[in-house]
Order: sequence, then C-alpha cells, then structure tokens
Amino acid sequence: MAMHIAVLTGAGISTSAGIPDFRGPDGVWTKHPEQMNVYDIDAFLSDKEQREYSWRWQKESPVWGAQPGTAHKALAKLEQAGMLDLLATQNFDGLHEKAGNSDETIVNLHGTIATSHCMKCHARYDTAPIMDKLDEEPDPHCRRQLPYRGNMPCNGIIKTDVVYFGEALPDGAMERSMRKVSRADEFWVIGSTLEVFPAASLVPVAAQAGVPITIMNMGRTQYDRLATRLIHDDIAQALPALVDETIARYGDAANSAVGN
Repeated sequence: MAMHIAVLTGAGISTSAGIPDFRGPDGVWTKHPEQMNVYDIDAFLSDKEQREYSWRWQKESPVWGAQPGTAHKALAKLEQAGMLDLLATQNFDGLHEKAGNSDETIVNLHGTIATSHCMKCHARYDTAPIMDKLDEEPDPHCRRQLPYRGNMPCNGIIKTDVVYFGEALPDGAMERSMRKVSRADEFWVIGSTLEVFPAASLVPVAAQAGVPITIMNMGRTQYDRLATRLIHDDIAQALPALVDETIARYGDAANSAVGN
C-alpha cells in the first residue's frame, strides 16, 4: 500500500541554504522588530517611503541568489518516490520549486516573492525584472494600458505576491492543506516554530484526525506534546536521513504488495 505523507515547512529548512529566518533566536525580526513593517500592507499602501523601503529590502534579500539545500532536495526525492501528497510551506523563497517539487504538490501558504501583481487591475508580473529596474523605478507602478481609458496606463501600486501582515492567505490554500493533512498517513513539520496561524493549526488538524505527527525543529514548539516523533537534529542532515529511511521502508513494502 502506498504511503501518503503531508509536509509543512518553515524557515528552518531554508536557513541551511543561506536564508536567515525571521523569528528564531537570531532571526531578522527578533533582532530588528522594526523591520516587520517591510511586510505591513497598511504601511505599504499608504506611504510611498515605506513602499520604496519594502522593495529595496526585498531586493537585497539573499533569496535571489539562494539554491536549494539537501533538505529541499530530500523532499523532491520523496515526491519522486510517489509518497508526498502535500508540501505546504510558510516560506516564500521558491526553493521547493527550484529543488524539483511540483506545483501540484506545493501550497505556498504565505505566497511567493517570485511573482508580483497590480493592486488595482490585478495584472501579473515576474518580480525579477522589476527588481532589475528598481534604481529607475523605486516605487513600481503598473504600466498596463487600459483600453477603456484610452490606453492610459493603469498606474496601480505593484506589490510582490508575498502575503503581507493584514492580508488574507491565497484562496483555498488552507482548505486544501487541511484536507490533505487530515487524509495523510503521516504529517511532518519541518523547521517551523509553529507560532504563526493559521498555518500552525495544521498540527491540531492532524492530531484530531489521528494522523501521526513528526516535528523536526531545532527548538521546542507549542505542539510538541501532540507529536508522535520529535527530532531536534540539524535539518540538513536529519531530513534526508528520514526521507531515505521512509522510502526504504515503505517503498519496499509497496513493491512487495504489488509483486503479490
């Protein structure tokens, strides 16, 4: 019988790839709480200087040069083995996509920095070209021509598809994740502090459905008591080991079942 695993990833899986986390002991917001305004939707919409600062801050993010680490590649391997039903992530760095996980499996709970959109006409943009022109346009606005306005440019505010504080999560993201988690054979939480809701609520959803829970995180979380298995080792080494062990155990069992 095939194994169906649902996974939630947080900042801890990307720190080994050179991306600092936000809420850990050495996190960006732990050391510089004032920088949380970078992702405040009210400040972004109401203040030109805040928008320019937010764009500049995001351009300087290590996200743009980061490559998937061994942990990201392990989850791609788990999907290739046919065992990964859901990869819900709180990260917006796009590293799961770069590692080879599919759009059918990934749910970007907090959006993605790879794309942007106009807040007025909802035109879609790739973010990288906007970043390339940021010196000339520090406060990017939509240049889409509107036929019903004599082909005048829309001029709406552009923002990245990262979910800012004060914004709703992408449509259907939590619903899809909750459905997959409640039907899984196992639920793994990888590198999340489980402090941010509604993403953190996936753990009690799994517990209520009787799904065994693995929490792999360097620090403790508020839901450790619900876990069947706690792993406090280095994620870059522990996750590939867990994936290999799982594929060896259940992959062989599935192959035996098919053979019989």
